[in-house]
Amino acid sequence: MTRRYFGTDGIRGTSNIAPMTPDVAMRVGMAVGKLFRRGQHKHRVVIGKDTRLSGYMLENALVAGFTAAGLDVFLLGPIPTPAVAMLTRSLRADIGVMISASHNPFQDNGIKLFGPDGYKLSDEVESKLEDLIDSDMTSLLAPSDQIGRAKRVDGVHDRYIEATKRTMPRDLTLSGLRVAIDCANGAAYKVAPAALWELGAEVVTLGTEPNGHNINLDCGSTSPTALAKKVHEVRADIGIALDGDADRVLIIDETGAIVDGDQLMAVIAESWSTDERLVGGGVVATVMSNLGLERFLGNQGLTLHRTKVGDRYVVEHMRSHNFNVGGEQSGHIVLSDFATTGDGLVAALQVLACVKRMDRPVSEVCKRFDPVPQLLKNVRIQSGKPLEDKVVKAAIADAESELAQSGRLVIRASGTEPLIRVMAEGDDRGQIERIVDQLVGVIAGVRQAA
Repeated sequence: MTRRYFGTDGIRGTSNIAPMTPDVAMRVGMAVGKLFRRGQHKHRVVIGKDTRLSGYMLENALVAGFTAAGLDVFLLGPIPTPAVAMLTRSLRADIGVMISASHNPFQDNGIKLFGPDGYKLSDEVESKLEDLIDSDMTSLLAPSDQIGRAKRVDGVHDRYIEATKRTMPRDLTLSGLRVAIDCANGAAYKVAPAALWELGAEVVTLGTEPNGHNINLDCGSTSPTALAKKVHEVRADIGIALDGDADRVLIIDETGAIVDGDQLMAVIAESWSTDERLVGGGVVATVMSNLGLERFLGNQGLTLHRTKVGDRYVVEHMRSHNFNVGGEQSGHIVLSDFATTGDGLVAALQVLACVKRMDRPVSEVCKRFDPVPQLLKNVRIQSGKPLEDKVVKAAIADAESELAQSGRLVIRASGTEPLIRVMAEGDDRGQIERIVDQLVGVIAGVRQAA
């Protein structure tokens, strides 16, 4: 079924262009207020945001919608996405909202929704919301004497900082480590450096001067070059690169090399397995995670369970099959012992704990396996469903047969853009490049013919 508003991670788009307009945001607030208003108690919602200029506009529109539907609103201000999930539960809210487009440029924005348990909403709930958003809103309005109130909440940064610090082993501090952190001029620009400093680290900061326009601009996990230079410049032991809403992280080792989410999951899973803390006998990741991770876990007697792309699907599988480590190659790391969604800072702290205990350089601690050659290319489409074309299906079948013994093929439509993503991996780089180029050519040919 075609989704009108929700993608793989909430609603997202260019600010002031549908669906990221004040009108849609207000209707989202009213629709959510209707769906989550259960019983006669006074209902409440918490709203956090990152540092985008459009956050002010969307925040006010959401407040209007929620209060019109009779909910009280608690405004958190700029704060990481995982903090919103945590505070939704802590403040006993009926719904949590994060205004953010994550790693996208400042022109974009988005609305992420969390249920009272702190978990992202299911496809079924989002489908119900879409029907309400497009409906006549008159019936969703609260009586005049039941309109909600809105207020700013103090102390939320301190709550989140303390929660992240408690994820570290009690016998460890970060004393003696020089940590460079890039907060992407985003939601964690205050809390992440403070948490690291309070844990004893010497902290060097980048991306902590947001101005509404510079979130993710040549900084953060999508542009780690500046952090790699800073690590070299100040001789840091480690670099931590967060994205705009701090739900994902990449690590820079002391040599300036990038450590992706697959390696981070391997580090944490191996450590937790050794300490008998790993639940489920393995890790949950998406179809995009490298085959090298799967082989590494197998050699450790652990398994890799794959899901569709999107940290929400990773979390759903973790919950239904009782796992406590999961994530994505992009750096969304979900540790359900501590959080209900990806938390870049918490994941980084687990890696730092391993570095302290092993007393070895980050380049050694975080190099758990050699990645298998992997290539991803995108094909832009205007309309239609090229993956249903007979010629495309035949080409995919031939490629899968060729890779059956030595690699994998993943072809999927993007959940956020009009793209077909073609990814292949295997032991022979030349073979992988040839297969991907052939498939891109076939899909592009079908697109042009259509």
